[in-house]
Amino acid sequence: GTGATDDGAGCAIALEAVRILKTLDLKMDRTVRIALWSGEEQGLFGSRGYVRSHFGNPVSMRLRPEHARLSGYFNVDNGGGKIRGVYAQGNEAVRPIFRRWLEPFADLGAETLTAANTGGTDHIPFDSIGLPGFQFIQDPIDYMARTHHTTADVSDRIQADDLKQAAVIIAAFIYNTAMMDEKLPRKPGTTPAERPAPSRPAEPRPAE
Repeated sequence: GTGATDDGAGCAIALEAVRILKTLDLKMDRTVRIALWSGEEQGLFGSRGYVRSHFGNPVSMRLRPEHARLSGYFNVDNGGGKIRGVYAQGNEAVRPIFRRWLEPFADLGAETLTAANTGGTDHIPFDSIGLPGFQFIQDPIDYMARTHHTTADVSDRIQADDLKQAAVIIAAFIYNTAMMDEKLPRKPGTTPAERPAPSRPAEPRPAE
């Protein structure tokens, strides 16, 4: 189809979240960037390239200055359904923070926090280099059953009220992240000092 739920919906949600923040003229303490990635289906090329250019090499863990400044990255790429919560990506330190941020949206059905990860989308390159990257849990509706990578992925499958709900919640998460005194906590073992040094091949032994 035309890629309406994968991932035109996510692009529309992200744009609307930023429009909400701009319309409210909220003065935030941190810079907010919006990214609409290319090459996700081919191997996360857009987000991987961005991470390498701005934050560092996830293989060597040679980091750029921006790595220390980023607070968090939020991704929406699981269709056009309502947000039901957040995948914490194994970062238990964010659980109480995200729990507080979700409280105002309980009546909208967004209450779930899980340590689990959903793979295959653009938060993975951020997580791979030790940055707090998160994917939102979304109501699946018929995403995997009918629209994902099929000719049925057209605009008729988009539900406007679900996109509005998601945009409001993401706008709130962005605002809260931008206004924290500290950056979002990072998982243990994800800084260069905490990671073991890459192993080197053994030196060839002299012939005896």
